[in-house]
Amino acid sequence: MLRIGIVGAGNICVNAHIPAYKHLTDRIQIVAVADTSLERAEKAAALVGAKAYSSVEELLANEEIDAVDICAWNAAHAPIAIAAARAGKHILCEKPMADTLENAKKMMEEVEKAGVIFMLAVVTRYSPEARFAHMLQENGALGEIYYAKATYTRRRGTPKGWFTDTKKSGGGPVIDVGVHCIDRAWYLMGRPRPVSVSAMTSYRIGDFQTKGVSRWCAYDMGDGTFDTEDSASAYIRFENGAVLAVEASWAQNLPGDETGVVLEGSRAGVTFSPLTIYTEDENGYLTTNRPEIGADVPGGMFRYEIEHFADCVEKGETPISSLENAYTVQKILDGIYRSAAAGHEVALD
Repeated sequence: MLRIGIVGAGNICVNAHIPAYKHLTDRIQIVAVADTSLERAEKAAALVGAKAYSSVEELLANEEIDAVDICAWNAAHAPIAIAAARAGKHILCEKPMADTLENAKKMMEEVEKAGVIFMLAVVTRYSPEARFAHMLQENGALGEIYYAKATYTRRRGTPKGWFTDTKKSGGGPVIDVGVHCIDRAWYLMGRPRPVSVSAMTSYRIGDFQTKGVSRWCAYDMGDGTFDTEDSASAYIRFENGAVLAVEASWAQNLPGDETGVVLEGSRAGVTFSPLTIYTEDENGYLTTNRPEIGADVPGGMFRYEIEHFADCVEKGETPISSLENAYTVQKILDGIYRSAAAGHEVALD
């Protein structure tokens, strides 16, 4: 039985992680929940019969805990992960790895020193479609993937709360939703080494007053600070010659509401929702195939993700969304912001 302590009792904890854990009670037990608000911690803990704490230190002092699930805001990821690693706890950390590349590097150093398992929670890698596409990429059915496009756009969808405060979030849609499509595309491309980024960010319409639209609200609403970008686009080059085009937005004057990845390979191409494969048959004719991949399981992607983490801890194996993967994706995010600020392409070390 893997015993988990969750840090951060906000939206992602209560509405995604805990519902997934409830389908895994035969192998995982949530024994503690901590939050800066003891009231929030108590409400989340009550959902699973766990203890509630108002600090990370109190939670880590609980010797029953084998691993920590970090669901706090982005700027808290590094200090929590470092403390957990020093306490000898395995770590499941919600995306992104950290708010800055510097903090991600500190995390990586401490995790490596402690020898604990670290897994980044990038949930879209674990959908049935992504797992099927990854199988195609692994067995060579797509050939050489030389171009990909990653999109996560909203016409009006800027969240409220700590998300718009860079001191807590590290950025706007790039680091919040863009990380999902960037990670998924890069993973399905075979994880080539990124070498450069050219990007732009916009700060023009994010803090909109548009009527008739719903807003995602953090449980911690903060002080109303708004200093993040509202949209961004980027062009990422890889060592093998492949490129990845990225679009991410919370607010734009275009249709938006697009979430997806496009993979273009020398033998076949792939689009998602529904999963569609574009290739040629053995007779040389074009084919468009939509494989039957089955319905998702109760708990969905989050359940698959958490199960994989539990498997890795149990077997001592490296997760597919590993520490090294997490740091590489953080380098890409950092490159996007650096390139946008500089107004030209930047190299990635």
